[in-house]
Amino acid sequence: MTYSIESYSVQPIGYIESCFSHKFGIPRQPLLCPSATGKLSLLEPFNQRDCVEGLEQVSHIWLTFIFHEHTDKDWKPKVRPPRLGGNKKLGVFATRSSFRPNNIGLSVVKLEKIELLDRQVVLYLSGIDLLDKTPIIDIKPYVPYADSISGACNTIAPVSPSIIPVNFSNTAEDVLKNKVSKQYGSSSLKQLIVEVLQQDPRPAYHAEKSKEGREYNMYLHDVNITWFYKNEMGNNISIFVSNIA
Repeated sequence: MTYSIESYSVQPIGYIESCFSHKFGIPRQPLLCPSATGKLSLLEPFNQRDCVEGLEQVSHIWLTFIFHEHTDKDWKPKVRPPRLGGNKKLGVFATRSSFRPNNIGLSVVKLEKIELLDRQVVLYLSGIDLLDKTPIIDIKPYVPYADSISGACNTIAPVSPSIIPVNFSNTAEDVLKNKVSKQYGSSSLKQLIVEVLQQDPRPAYHAEKSKEGREYNMYLHDVNITWFYKNEMGNNISIFVSNIA
């Protein structure tokens, strides 16, 4: 049997406004950071009540999106998943790598609320793993009895990643309580920082080679977070947030 090769085009139905303004620090999977919030504003002609009628009955949704910063990059049959330390290659279709033949991603996120205004439909989301301005090409409701499969397994990533303790300097705590709290709320921003950093956002090859005290920077919203890793007793590591600006 032969098949003709066809070309398909898709159009964004909306764009994400995300707390992740840079790629570094974005969780490697959705829902790992419940405090990671964003909103999806639908474009015409999808910005109408009829398109989302009934969606308010759903707690979680699937988002199909474009890895828009990778569309100009080549894909390869094998990639190095971060979960395997960046040292082992797997077939691209055995991973969730963003370097894919069609640059399409899939995330399940929590739907917090739907805002319906004049000629505007906005979905408020949490647990996102999406870069700011990510184009969304489809929304589907999460169906628990079908989407949560009892007995499913993935021996490549059998359990969630281990959590690293996160501590804050007095300087960082002061910024959270004063300057930043006026715009974001000190407790919610601090929780977001903890949830993101405790997943260890370093590239896998950095985890093996990075020296104690080496500083890293990450942006959440427009807030610049500086931190470094500390070796603890028993060869364990912790993260120390030294400054927030």
